[in-house]
Amino acid sequence: MTPTIPPYTPPDFTAAPLSQAPAARTEPAPADGVVPDNYHGTSNHPEYIHLGNGKWILAPESRMDSVLVLKGDALEVVEARRVRQGQAVVVGRTEDGEEGIYVHTEGFAVAVEEEADKFAFRTRGTRETPFSRSYDELYQVLRHDRDHGYIVWVLGPAVAFDKDSRIAMQGLIENGYCHALLAGNALATHDLEAARFGTGLGQDIYSQHLRPLGHYNHLDLLNEVRRCGSIPNAIRELGIDNGIIYACEKYAVPYVLAGSIRDDGPLPEVIGDVYQAQDAMRVHARKATTVITLATQLHSIAFGNMVASYRIMEDGHIRPVFFFIVDMTEFSADKLANRGSAQAVAFLTNAQDFMVNLWNNLKG
Repeated sequence: MTPTIPPYTPPDFTAAPLSQAPAARTEPAPADGVVPDNYHGTSNHPEYIHLGNGKWILAPESRMDSVLVLKGDALEVVEARRVRQGQAVVVGRTEDGEEGIYVHTEGFAVAVEEEADKFAFRTRGTRETPFSRSYDELYQVLRHDRDHGYIVWVLGPAVAFDKDSRIAMQGLIENGYCHALLAGNALATHDLEAARFGTGLGQDIYSQHLRPLGHYNHLDLLNEVRRCGSIPNAIRELGIDNGIIYACEKYAVPYVLAGSIRDDGPLPEVIGDVYQAQDAMRVHARKATTVITLATQLHSIAFGNMVASYRIMEDGHIRPVFFFIVDMTEFSADKLANRGSAQAVAFLTNAQDFMVNLWNNLKG
């Protein structure tokens, strides 16, 4: 472990009031996809259930707005739609042990120097906030998790619209700083458009000049890929040798492309069923130790709701899951926090500057 990863402090279950907590109660699910009244809805924090006689168990993974299913002495966090009739669902709405349920929000708390003044300026992150320290901490986290964690990127198409940010993301993938990529049809389409035509939505990704009939480029690209039958086939048959998706294919980095109502095409690999897409994204949410969401508000919030604030590693130690959101405005970061991902750290800048800064400090 490096100083970058703060240690976890579990609750003291031998001290009151937790030492007097009752065992948690369960009730059987009345039907498939239906949970009992007074079910306990999960957060993204570590949650413990008391089995009785002082034995508490930690949910091995979590996500917001799911339920706890008890299977013997094992606890599972399950989306309500996946619950099956008769399963033992934990019930209770309190979180401090009164009903045998304890939500631990301070496991990764670090000592903070007491402020000298009761009043101070600039206590909230805004576009005026200096991010030098945040960048330095991010570099440390990524260097650590390249070899000891699972780094998930959630990207909007803006990353592919600029030559330098696209090169930077390709370099990060090639150098092991991406273990999974989540996006929509647009990111992959415009990245492949850039590889094929040098444009993003018909605009040169370096000079920003509009190409004649360039608005056809992404549609032509979509048509070509669909004719080839798959992205890997298209990369081979069209001679594509650069870009984000190219790097993912070359280095066997898994990617999930979740569809939306406004998609063109879409690419053959885009998952049109939202629940299938959610399931595919959840695979990587369960593994994530660091998440970077970049210039995509809806995907950021969606994945934020799937990711726990902690992860139990193979050796049994518990570590935080770092979550970074990069956007030009406070709105996206605030929206994510308001949806329950309060641990998210915001970088308020544009995608191109963020990517180039990151790559310049990590390459080599």
